[in-house]
Amino acid sequence: MQLILGSTNIVCGVDEAGRGPLAGPVYAAAVILDPAKPIAGLNDSKKLTEKARDRLAFIIKAEALAWHIASATVEEIDRLNILQATMLAMTRAVEGLKIQPEEVLVDGNRCPDWGYVSKAIIEGDARVAEISAASILAKTARDAVMVELHGRYPQYNFAGHKGYGTAAHLKAIKQHGPCPEHRRSFAPVREMLAQGVLF
Repeated sequence: MQLILGSTNIVCGVDEAGRGPLAGPVYAAAVILDPAKPIAGLNDSKKLTEKARDRLAFIIKAEALAWHIASATVEEIDRLNILQATMLAMTRAVEGLKIQPEEVLVDGNRCPDWGYVSKAIIEGDARVAEISAASILAKTARDAVMVELHGRYPQYNFAGHKGYGTAAHLKAIKQHGPCPEHRRSFAPVREMLAQGVLF
């Protein structure tokens, strides 16, 4: 698969990680690659092994012209809804860059409501190098946080499923109740709370 670099403008790629899980923050990253230093092996983070993601994240941070990782908290997810919280994390990621982008390419079918010249690209994380790089940084950052949360709440095995609604995760929520990192606005958690499953 041939990845497409942006134009000669200062192009930033943006992607998120963690929209679907039942627990933990949602993350986003923004990356401006250096055209003089192409990075081999970039791809949709979900199509890479954990080892490959970690290796590429190190290279991206070292070789990119600029990068920034941001997040929206569980409280913001529950208050705003996951879509708006994701848009907020993306905005924070771009605003945190040390270089102002001239164009922002966003994975998916919509862009945040911001003042940047931007374009949404379906499956951009597999097609556009800048977005692939952003997807890797967002994914590795969120996974690291979920491993950290595993240390605080080992009964849920966050390190194993990263907060997604696996059968084992749902069973753990039912057994132990949701912890403060669970998204109470998400149906499985909300329904358990309605049934009286409390932490």
